[in-house]
Amino acid sequence: MNRLNEEAREKYFETIFKSLKNQDKNTFLEYFLELHPTDQVELFQDLYKDKRPMFYEYLSAEQFAEIFQGLEVEEQKEVVKELDKSYAASMFNYMQADDIADFLVEINEPHAKDILNAMDKEEADEVIELMSYPEESAGALMTKEFISIKATDTASEVMDQLRKEGPEAETVYYLYVVDAKDKLVGVVSLRDLIVAPLSETVENLMSTQVVSVEAHTDQEEVAQLIKDYDLLAAPVVTTTNELIGIVTVDDVMDVLEEEATEDFDDFTAAKGATDVNITAFSAAKKRSPWIIMLMFFGLITAGVIGQFEETLEEIVILAVFIPLIMDSAGNTGTQSLAVMVRSLATGSFERKGLLHTIKREFGTGLMLGLICAVVLMIVIPFLYEGGMVLAAIVGVSLFLTLSIATIIGAVVPVIIDKLKLDPAIASGPFITTVNDILGLLIYFSIATALLDYLPR
Repeated sequence: MNRLNEEAREKYFETIFKSLKNQDKNTFLEYFLELHPTDQVELFQDLYKDKRPMFYEYLSAEQFAEIFQGLEVEEQKEVVKELDKSYAASMFNYMQADDIADFLVEINEPHAKDILNAMDKEEADEVIELMSYPEESAGALMTKEFISIKATDTASEVMDQLRKEGPEAETVYYLYVVDAKDKLVGVVSLRDLIVAPLSETVENLMSTQVVSVEAHTDQEEVAQLIKDYDLLAAPVVTTTNELIGIVTVDDVMDVLEEEATEDFDDFTAAKGATDVNITAFSAAKKRSPWIIMLMFFGLITAGVIGQFEETLEEIVILAVFIPLIMDSAGNTGTQSLAVMVRSLATGSFERKGLLHTIKREFGTGLMLGLICAVVLMIVIPFLYEGGMVLAAIVGVSLFLTLSIATIIGAVVPVIIDKLKLDPAIASGPFITTVNDILGLLIYFSIATALLDYLPR
């Protein structure tokens, strides 16, 4: 079903809220079940808590399962406390196994065991299997609701199978062909199946060039594979090529969002603190290690300035350009960092190589430095005493600083990546501080060398 436009959705919501207020179950079900699942989740989130019991009463466990799957984990934890135990158990039986596993790993172990014990054994066993795989692996991400067929099946037989198993499957656009030992041997698209003669065998329709992933493959690699091959789903196999599940594109979209959030956390030195649902205390606790470390780096910056105290005392005007040097160095280095982290994430770095990337960033730094230096050497003589000598000091310092800052911003994440760490931890604040220190050293070294040529 299609999502309603904003005006129509508001009218639907108003009618549904009114039906709940009037305890009109028939009207509620008529309008609510017409909504797109995304709108259903949003409406539930807008409900006052005192109206939720009526919501659970009117909807079957199967109908509510889809809504529960659309909630954030923290919301799910609150909602499950409100549900009757038998209702909750029935709801979990209707949910996708991977969604249940995602929820159970976030709650305490005794509660998770209670839920698994209340579920049907077959459903619970699938969830337990998914939870046995390493976190953020293909096995933990996959779903068990897929359709497998045999090479000897005819198109007619497969269509009959689809009618029976299709409603429970995560996707029917790809049908995976397995042998007698459940080993993956091919794949058939739904399009090829539909246009084929009913008597045609799967063996003549399938492609044997199947793109698959092993269960212990990192989820980020799975996401990249699905993106590169434009797949709607990727089969997950064991080391012996036995088909055990599939990863669908909607799961991959969640992974990409998670990975982008993690990189953003690292990049801003706020790992785990970008979630607006956590408390101020938790946010401060997560941010404080980086902030304290950067504070000590700031003391190093202050120490650099202190080493050139005599230079500053003689030519006070030099202090005016300290923010300019520091900000320009930090900003340029952060830009190079962003370029490198992105190229490492997309794989373009491997294709081009380190030398090419450094040359490109160094060339960029040279040109940026030259442009900034020329502008400053034109502007400064008109604004400050010291004339061309002061302009030359600031201009040359900025030229050298930007050239070096781009190299640092490009090389540091590569080194971190070689150490098998996330290159995003070469965060913006860290690179900025390092470049601040180097920029000040360059600036004051040049200024000290030309001190005699500056007016007092």
